[in-house]
Amino acid sequence: MSEAAARTREDRVRHDRVRYEKKDHVAHVTLDRPEVLNAMDLRTHEELAGVWDDVEADDTVRVAVLTGAGDRAFSVGQDLKERARLDREGAPLTTFGSRGQPGWPRLTDRFTLSKPVVARVHGYALGGGFELALACDLIIASDQAVFGLPEARLGLIPGAGGAFRLARQMPQRVAMGYLLTGRRMDAATALRYGLVNEVVPAGELDECVDGWVADLVRSAPLSVRAIREAALKSVDMPLEEAFTATYTWEERRRRSDDAVEGPRAFAEKREPVWTGR
Repeated sequence: MSEAAARTREDRVRHDRVRYEKKDHVAHVTLDRPEVLNAMDLRTHEELAGVWDDVEADDTVRVAVLTGAGDRAFSVGQDLKERARLDREGAPLTTFGSRGQPGWPRLTDRFTLSKPVVARVHGYALGGGFELALACDLIIASDQAVFGLPEARLGLIPGAGGAFRLARQMPQRVAMGYLLTGRRMDAATALRYGLVNEVVPAGELDECVDGWVADLVRSAPLSVRAIREAALKSVDMPLEEAFTATYTWEERRRRSDDAVEGPRAFAEKREPVWTGR
């Protein structure tokens, strides 16, 4: 597909639980169960798995935006009514990760995804919904966003990575307070601790997300993948080891046409034309 065709291409897929649209290098993924605050049942996870597979496979897609339908919630996490029914039927109990469950690997443990995901959060992001947001690369929130991991109050655990990511993404003692009590966190607090990139009034949320997405699309796609992989893979490495590790996407980037196109476009005082090759 030509660059011009990729820029104008628009695909829309409507599942029972998820809306999926692709346009201008951006995949828009919307949890679409507003009547239950976008709670995620097993069917939702199955549909999302297909979406993330396509995001990774489609070379025209450079960034994904994840959000929830309606004006009340990003997602309140696991569909607890379904969980209660499964418990009554004797279904196996769950623990950390999604291995063996529908939709595996889910975004929260899909460690091979190479493209950035932006969470657009308005309203409640609770339980698995908060864990989904924490698994994204950027979080842009409205001033009405509310975050929390209530699992301790429900006899559960934040098994989709919340117990791990929250303690890595904010001061440990602060994270433990929220993890062990299930307390909720407003958007201003999330911003203060660096959990979100930006907080704006609800009416400005889409414009703000569009600005971040435009900057991501403007960047060289292979550079974005290489930088993302290096940052995430090296976070627990000693600095010396990080410099000598092998990064798959960096190997591709440095041998690519884009690695030459960027400096050439700068020297010629024009906008670069990225091919991703």
